[in-house]
Amino acid sequence: MGDMGATLIAILPALVFALIAILEFIRPRRTLRFGRFRRWTTGLILFASNRVTVWLIAWIIAVPAIALWAEAEGIGLFNQLAAPLWAEILGAFLLLDFAMWLQHLLTHKMPLLWRLHKVHHADPDIDVSTAIRFHPGEIAFSILWKAGWVLLLGVSAPVIIAFEAWLAANAAFNHGNVALPRRLDRLVRLFLVTPDMHLVHHSTALKEQQSNYGFALTIWDQLFGTYRAESEKGRNNQPIGLSEMQDERPTYAGFSLKLPLT
Repeated sequence: MGDMGATLIAILPALVFALIAILEFIRPRRTLRFGRFRRWTTGLILFASNRVTVWLIAWIIAVPAIALWAEAEGIGLFNQLAAPLWAEILGAFLLLDFAMWLQHLLTHKMPLLWRLHKVHHADPDIDVSTAIRFHPGEIAFSILWKAGWVLLLGVSAPVIIAFEAWLAANAAFNHGNVALPRRLDRLVRLFLVTPDMHLVHHSTALKEQQSNYGFALTIWDQLFGTYRAESEKGRNNQPIGLSEMQDERPTYAGFSLKLPLT
């Protein structure tokens, strides 16, 4: 990976985040009930705590370092196949995206993981800041989960770094409080999760929360029958967040960090 390519990968999520944030100001999809200031402050505090979590875990387990070690030892599917780069990129992006889809499903099905993941769903509004609203405990689990898949697949370090950037950029896009034209939305969601599609997943209705688990690709929800086109109440009337927390409590950082313990 060249220096320019590495730089572009590093800044891609930030550029997409900034673009979506600007579009939200220009033409928001929904009117936010609790505004931006405290919600964004909480999101940034959670994001900062997540970065600290990543740095601390990296002293013990750094996913790109594991990828380099697996490559040197010939461990994992792609290292055994000696696949060309284009095949590794395509296969790794597909399989790692499936791994993230499965992780997301597990965070809704397993009570302990749901305690962590509900911090993300507790946001009473949804916009691009929701894309960085994750509890550090969930981030720690996600790092371990991805490390296992990197070992299993033998994904090279540059490919896993590129995948992480692509995943983060898609999260910023599909959490955005923006609306694509309906025809364009129908076309894009054949392949990628759109804001309106992911909006359904943030419904207060349990059966709608348990749909549209995709982080980037829509293929897995289509394949496993968890795809839902729209909320029963319609995209304009769908309530957001957790039904038991339809107030301002989740907009506070302290409440959100302690939420898994309650």
